[in-house]
Amino acid sequence: MKTIIACAAIALAIAGTTVSAHAKGCLKGAVVGGVVGHYAGRHGVLGAAAGCAIGHHQTNKAERQNARHPQRSTTGSRY
Repeated sequence: MKTIIACAAIALAIAGTTVSAHAKGCLKGAVVGGVVGHYAGRHGVLGAAAGCAIGHHQTNKAERQNARHPQRSTTGSRY
């Protein structure tokens, strides 16, 4: 019992000190990729990994595009 509690305490300490990853687009891509991979031959984990990579790439590409061409505000007056 003491071993289980000690392991849980160590795991919580490690989880508390980790740095969060920049996962923009990864979660949505992983969900879609996992579903597609599951139905395309029971490869849900492989599909989720590929979806995460593709979603992250697409998000970065969109952010670069928005940085080059910022959108004008549609609120307020023109004058």
